[in-house]
Amino acid sequence: MPGRMLRAESASPLYAQMMEQIRLDILRGVYPVGDRIPPEHELEARYSVSRVTVRRALQELTAAGLLERKQGKGTFVAQPKPAPAHREVQSFHHACREMGKKPSVGEVQCRQIAATERERGILSLLPEAGMIEILRVLKADEEPVILEINHFSSAYGWLEGANLKGSLYHALQEYGINAEKSIYDLSLRNASAQEAALLQIPEGTTLMAVEQVVYDQKDRPLYIGLQLIRGERFTLKI
Repeated sequence: MPGRMLRAESASPLYAQMMEQIRLDILRGVYPVGDRIPPEHELEARYSVSRVTVRRALQELTAAGLLERKQGKGTFVAQPKPAPAHREVQSFHHACREMGKKPSVGEVQCRQIAATERERGILSLLPEAGMIEILRVLKADEEPVILEINHFSSAYGWLEGANLKGSLYHALQEYGINAEKSIYDLSLRNASAQEAALLQIPEGTTLMAVEQVVYDQKDRPLYIGLQLIRGERFTLKI
């Protein structure tokens, strides 16, 4: 199979370009689920990159759950995880401290937006209901690691006046609301120009995307969230 030339002059690192090519090949069925992908030396020649680049790309894809390493056998296309998946929600601040890093919140944007039909369905909103969008840049040791975008019903408009520089979950708890669990979906995506600027990374950098619906203590949908994570700087525990 002829290799695809990666662009050294691109703002996206070579390993990220290689990740995207392999991800697309998996989606197209070039590498079916359960199949072994070519060994490192073949990928090195196919993409005209170093062994370090190949290993970085494979490590990132394995961490994202698209590939799995079998000791002594090679790297294989992983079986997709059942969806939707459930997890207990964990505060970024708590997760950050567990990693021995100091959490903080950088830029915060809060605005009213129109709800899409999908969002109205998920959150059981009336047709005329609006939404509150909260965008936050989450930092670990003062370095941006996550771009967080959450959509709440306009009934939570009081969040516009809340302290969003601290833990969002603590702000909700002050009003008797506990975020208990979420249904989430994982994927990879390339950073847009705006996302890259907020995270202080090159445009096109591969990010881990966690889309989730978060539920409160009464099992009611609380908000719809998206976290764009710099996987090389922050590890998400599922």
